[in-house]
Formats: sequence, C-alpha cells, structure tokens
Amino acid sequence: MAEVVLDEVTKVYADGTKAVDSLDLDIGDGEFVVLVGPSGCGKTTALRMVAGLEEISGGAVRIGDRVVNHVPSRDRDIAMVFQSYALYPHLSVYENIAFGLRVKKMPKDEIDRRVRNAAQVLGLDPFLKRKPRALSGGQRQRVAMGRAIVREPAAFLMDEPLSNLDAKLRVQMRAEVSRLQRNLGTTTIYVTHDQVEAMTMGDRVAVMRKGELQQVADPQTLYDRPLNLFVGGFIGSPAMNMLEATVTKANGRLAVDVGNQHLALDEATLEAHPALRAYEGRQVILGIRPEELEDASLELDTPSGQRLRGLVELREALGSELMVHFTVEGTRPALTEDVKELARDAGAADTSSLESKGSGALLVGRFSSRATVEEGKPVEVAVDTRALHFFDIETSEGIYDGKTSEEGASA
Repeated sequence: MAEVVLDEVTKVYADGTKAVDSLDLDIGDGEFVVLVGPSGCGKTTALRMVAGLEEISGGAVRIGDRVVNHVPSRDRDIAMVFQSYALYPHLSVYENIAFGLRVKKMPKDEIDRRVRNAAQVLGLDPFLKRKPRALSGGQRQRVAMGRAIVREPAAFLMDEPLSNLDAKLRVQMRAEVSRLQRNLGTTTIYVTHDQVEAMTMGDRVAVMRKGELQQVADPQTLYDRPLNLFVGGFIGSPAMNMLEATVTKANGRLAVDVGNQHLALDEATLEAHPALRAYEGRQVILGIRPEELEDASLELDTPSGQRLRGLVELREALGSELMVHFTVEGTRPALTEDVKELARDAGAADTSSLESKGSGALLVGRFSSRATVEEGKPVEVAVDTRALHFFDIETSEGIYDGKTSEEGASA
C-alpha cells in the first residue's frame, strides 16, 4: 500500500489542448478516492498519467516515496481495472487471473496460492475452469478484479469498471467493490461519470471540470456544502433546481424573493450562510434540491413564508415517491454557463428543458407517494429552507462564510 500524490500535474496535447490543468490531489494510504465529472473533464487522462499510460506534461506523480514520471507502467507497482474486462477468451478464469504473475515468473506454488485466495474473496471458486464466454458480465468483472488483486499492488486504478453492466448488477457490484477495497485496504483511485457511484463508494470524491479540480471532499460535504454552482448542480439526482432570486428583508428577517413570492430564511439558514447578509438587495442564484420540496398538503406545519405556489406540468409515479415537475410563474431559471454545461452533460441538446412553457421556471420536486397532485392543477409546495443553497451570480461560488474556493478545493 502507498500514498499517491499528484502535484500540479498537467497534460497538454500536441495540438495545444490542455486536458488536465495543474491538478493537486493527495490520496492517503488505503484511501478510496473517486474522480468524477462530465465526459471530457480530464479524469481518465489523470488516471492514465498515474498509471504511466499517458505522458505527463508538467508536475509530478508520486507513488509511495518515489516520483514515477519516467518510470514505466509495469514498474509502478499499480494494477488497473478497465471499462472493458480485457480478458483472454482462450484462457480459463484461473489462467486469466494468474497471467500477470506467470509473466513475472513467480513460483508456481505462490501463483496458485494467490489465485485461489483471490477466487475465494471474489466468489469465483466454482468458475476457475470456465472460459470468459461462459460467464455473466458481473462474473467477468470479478475476474478482472481478481487479476488486479493477485498482484498485491501499492494501488488500484479503476477506469469506469462497472459501466458495461446493467443497472441492477451495477448496484450489486458497487457494494462488492467497496467491500473488497475495505477488506484489502489498498489505496484506490476510481474514475466514473456516474455521480451516484461516486457518492456511494468514495471515502472522498474529487469533482473535475475542464481539466481543473473543482472540489474534493467526503460525499456528504459535497452534497451539503458545494463550493460552486457546478459542483452543486453535478452532485445530486435529480439535479438541483437553480433559480434567479433576490435577497431581501421582510418583517425584519432576511428572505429571498422568487418572482413575486417570498421565502423567509430562519436562523439555521443564516448560521450556515452568514455571508448572505452582505447580499441584501442583490441578486443571487438560489439552489433547491428536489428532495427538499414536498406537497404542502402533507406538511401542514410549514409556515406560509416557506411555501411556493406553482402549476403541475408532469407527474411521474415511481412507487415509493413522485417526481413532480411544476412551474413557478414569474421566476427565471438560472442559465449561466455552468448550468448550460450541466444540461448538455445530462443529454440536453439545448437549455429549453430548463424552462417552462410559460413565463416561469420549471422545478422538480421529489414528493411522497402520498401526494395527490394532478397534472394541469395548481400545487402548493413546502420548502425546507434550512437546506437551501445560495451562489454568487457573477462568480458562481457558494455563499457561506467567506472562505475561498481554493481553501475548500484542497480540503
């Protein structure tokens, strides 16, 4: 096991494209760190530089106590698990797992011990004589993991290893990979585009955008305290609702105006966002996560100053919950470059999906299945104002207590 350190690591291609820009990241001995971000953000390039599969343009990569910039991949004491399983179809499961050890001319008894130990850990004992074509997708991925485990490396590097699996199997394999990493205690860098994967697996999660590190923190901190609009919008599913709002004062209390409606802010909100007081009379971007919205008819104790009125556009019943899309008239969706980039990454050809058919903004709420809302009908929505997020409309940085994004990004 070993610490992995990226010190101002940069990758610039021959055509001038900067894929990774001065990436600083320390992965502790035995830590599981996930690199996540939109397609093309540089996360896989960063992983490949650690692996020695991509030349480093600037900065340094250290594994343990040595700089490995010019050390060949085979001598870096790392093991990679790829998106494609890269198994040899003509070899058995046993032979696939043992292949790398045989190349290193390891003693036969030691190879057998390591292969059988890995097979037991991964539940592959009954399949050791089978060829890859006789295995399911999940079993093939376990074989790929086994091939990495037997090397007993200083670090595992995993590049979207579960992306070829179906949804149900991905959930199962997420749990298995996490359990395996905890049991082995091997330093692991895991790349994924799936933020649910990132949030459920990583000790810490590093969010990247356009080659730059945006924030690195434990999953709950990323969710509760995103440093900027991009992180706030990327983390969470469904994505955070983002609206233009104005900070005002009503009855001696700070509030935010959303169109012609007001949301009163209680002391708990201001304690979490003390810098918001300096924004009185100014426009901000208000972030509301779908799970902080509920049908007000189920939340009778919610005061009128913590409710929004809207019109239901779409109702999606998911059994345990309802996804309710509703328009809040007179409001404007936040359409910054960050928001547009997030929409494109989510598959939107343009930003029209962020807007309603009328003159307001379209929000998504995650309601209880007991909600009785109907499409085309008005709805009153209770808002948990303690969980609201606020971003500077010019810098896109989160409004908290005045700390800079650089402080949080290296947390």
